[in-house]
Amino acid sequence: MPALEKTEYLGRVTWLGRVPHRDAPEIAGEPLAAMALGFDGMTGEVHAGLTRASCSRVTTQYPKGTEIRNVRQVSIVSAEELAVIADKLGLEAVDPAWLGASVVVSGIGDFTHLPPSSRLQGPDGVTLCVDMLNQPCTLVARTIEAARPGHGKAFKAAAAGRRGVTAWVERPGTLRLGDTLVLHVPGQRVWRP
Repeated sequence: MPALEKTEYLGRVTWLGRVPHRDAPEIAGEPLAAMALGFDGMTGEVHAGLTRASCSRVTTQYPKGTEIRNVRQVSIVSAEELAVIADKLGLEAVDPAWLGASVVVSGIGDFTHLPPSSRLQGPDGVTLCVDMLNQPCTLVARTIEAARPGHGKAFKAAAAGRRGVTAWVERPGTLRLGDTLVLHVPGQRVWRP
């Protein structure tokens, strides 16, 4: 019996991007037309690698800087949730590059709350495994503030529960603008301790 259930939910890739370096005070993402992904993510992207140094998100488990498995190779956000964030910030739109997003998808509701271990599978078989929701951060707030003065400070509140998910590459392949991603979810009940 398969552990993952294919759903009828489809997401369309509306934006692809990468963050090429960490040496700026703000996030400096750049758009792409296609994204080649290997087991270590996308070559030349700051979040690529099989391992990474632990950050503030996992200090309950590891001291900051501990080498751990990299399950944050890709940041995926929802076009619909970005529109809500923009509205809450009083902006016409939020540029995914400001968030350091890798992929923007449209068509899957409540995207940020996909179950961990869900898979998003592209046309050539490229598969991204969802780790968990991505928390809003002050770095993105600074980036938005620099781009649209007076709007950045409200980002964390506006993006709470809408910041998308982090994921890692389970099967290599290439994502392209306009690709359709099929959602697969774990076939298990909700945890009830």
